[in-house]
Amino acid sequence: MPGIDECLLEAMRLPGARGAALVDWTSGLALGTVGEAPGGDHETTAAEAAELARLAAEHGAFTAGTGADGQPPVEDVIVSNRDSYHLLRFVDTSFDSSVFLHLWLGREEGNLALARIRLGEMAARLVLG
Repeated sequence: MPGIDECLLEAMRLPGARGAALVDWTSGLALGTVGEAPGGDHETTAAEAAELARLAAEHGAFTAGTGADGQPPVEDVIVSNRDSYHLLRFVDTSFDSSVFLHLWLGREEGNLALARIRLGEMAARLVLG
């Protein structure tokens, strides 16, 4: 079972990966980063991505119909722009499930469907502690 660093390095092996981070969405802090950051600053990117994650996870329009089983109500959030994708994958943890993996993926080189599947697999195997 991989830890944070191993998981992020695995994410960077995905085609088109530009950068990756594990972020606590309640505090906006990056728990680990690798590669580039949009705008050049991992901490700013983590804080901004955490705002988006909180919005998706806490608003009823996105969480309707989910059970109260302790898992994050949203699996992932995808934001696209002209040259890249940002994939935020929520991680189910034994404590409070308040972390997500953020993958910054080049649009031309990357495969969004593959990245989504692989990031889900990584999130399921990730060991925090």
